[in-house]
Amino acid sequence: MDHLIRILLLFHILSGSLALISSALSIYSKKGQRTHRFFGKIYFWGMVGVFLTAIPLAIFKLNVFLLLIAIFSFYLAFAGMRFAINRKGIPKLIDWIAVILICFSGVAMLILGLKYYFNYNTQFVTLLIFGSIALFLSYNDYVSFTKRKAVGKYRIVRHLTNMLAGTIAVITAFLVTNFRTEPEWILWVLPTILITPIIIWWNARMLNKSNPY
Repeated sequence: MDHLIRILLLFHILSGSLALISSALSIYSKKGQRTHRFFGKIYFWGMVGVFLTAIPLAIFKLNVFLLLIAIFSFYLAFAGMRFAINRKGIPKLIDWIAVILICFSGVAMLILGLKYYFNYNTQFVTLLIFGSIALFLSYNDYVSFTKRKAVGKYRIVRHLTNMLAGTIAVITAFLVTNFRTEPEWILWVLPTILITPIIIWWNARMLNKSNPY
């Protein structure tokens, strides 16, 4: 079992590193061009690797916290990719399943966060923030699907929001793996606090463009 965990952890780290590097290259490449799409796909499959290794690692360690974070992080990349390729804004069954899953994951994070709070576990801050974000994004994606709004500029904004939020998750994973703070939740939420204003600014910039891509 220990040998299997070490192998999973190795692939988890490699996938995370691939996602981190490719996300940076995708961000700094010209949007809508072949290079941007290429690194975006690499980033997505890196996140797939992170997700597929994080799930068994969380189960083996009986760590519900990491399990919920893994689901949350992967949804960001998955939804971002779906908004990139679904130009007509018509959701498929897999999109609805993903929205339902992240909604339940957000509720579960809030419940676990309350449990942590009453048990004096400072990670309740992380869970309450991420749980709220998960519910916010799931609601926005639900509205996008039901009203078929994910077209044109709005589709690009949804794509950017989810992909950049997924990048936040990758950066967060890198920080919490390599550094320690007291209380622990500071590193978990710091990238979100710093990068979210950039996402808001970027979205406003895209909406003001006549032809964003």
